[in-house]
Amino acid sequence: MSTVDTAARAGRLTAEQVQAGQALPELRIPITATLIVTGAIATRDFQKVHHDKDVAQAAGTPNVFMNILTTNALVNRYVGEWAGPAARVGRINIRLGATNFPGDEMVFTGTVDSVDGENVVVKVVGTNSLGPHVTGTVDIVIPSKGESA
Repeated sequence: MSTVDTAARAGRLTAEQVQAGQALPELRIPITATLIVTGAIATRDFQKVHHDKDVAQAAGTPNVFMNILTTNALVNRYVGEWAGPAARVGRINIRLGATNFPGDEMVFTGTVDSVDGENVVVKVVGTNSLGPHVTGTVDIVIPSKGESA
């Protein structure tokens, strides 16, 4: 783990430690039926394709599948855990691709796209066995050294 990753986990990552092109650590998330169903319930998405396998199969998919709000939350988690608790996540702009089904794994990777003072843009990709599930950018504010002390 790099010193930047260690600082972020301790809540001490500062804007001065972040550079364009910097890679975020990989995050692997097992995709389970429980994750999909609880994510749908937590986001008040009661569409049966997210919690009823028979309905999902009747709709032409092999199983229940993750909704976009759960994916959005996982993107927020990925970048937020890297940036640390002092950072503020702003705009999340994502596009869905390959569906997340139970029994798969989503692997998040990210790169710092730009840094302008405390404003940081991170490019994020979450890939499963079918290909990219989510791609997008996250705008965050990471406090400077003087503010995070």
